[in-house]
Amino acid sequence: MKQDSDAAPGIDPLKVLVVANSPVNRIVVAKIVERSGLQPVAGPPETAAAMLRPLVPGAVILDGGADNKACDILIPAIAAARRGAGGTLPAVILLSNRTGTPHSLGLPEIVDVVVAKPITPEKLQPVIERLIAPARA
Repeated sequence: MKQDSDAAPGIDPLKVLVVANSPVNRIVVAKIVERSGLQPVAGPPETAAAMLRPLVPGAVILDGGADNKACDILIPAIAAARRGAGGTLPAVILLSNRTGTPHSLGLPEIVDVVVAKPITPEKLQPVIERLIAPARA
């Protein structure tokens, strides 16, 4: 897998920022990211905004917690990274206790896809690969 030379400057499409309050969830999701041939960078919401400054990943995976709001603190930083990169990256995946679309769940427009829990490789890996594929092509 090579990094796309046409990717926007400052974006590393091979990196995926995994954000969750639960260390167990961070590890589970990071392992699924690795299975996709990508490099996870994981942390809690409190430190993830700082991780976005030097790193504009190809995707951000947010564990929404019980109310889909556990990572709301990061939405402005992700939006700024997306504007700075001049496009639709980083792609944003929200892990939710509810099923639906970002719109039907009343989520911020920056969320591209919702994946319902429980999180399994069979559910999450294809979504990651679909969202990152254009940047890796």
